[in-house]
Amino acid sequence: MNWDQVEGNWKNLKGKFKEKWGKLTDDDLEVVKGKRDQLVGKLQERYGHAKEHVEKELDDFCGKC
Repeated sequence: MNWDQVEGNWKNLKGKFKEKWGKLTDDDLEVVKGKRDQLVGKLQERYGHAKEHVEKELDDFCGKC
């Protein structure tokens, strides 16, 4: 699934993101609203990983959505 599809289906998919990344709060997911760059930032903030690591993990996960 490409990111445009993720963004368009955000309400349906955000539960999957919360299952995968449990440190994300409902407020985080509401603020992100499917915006990839904001989600990368929130994941970096919550997990302390480098941007490149987060982007790869996110791309891998979205490929399975």
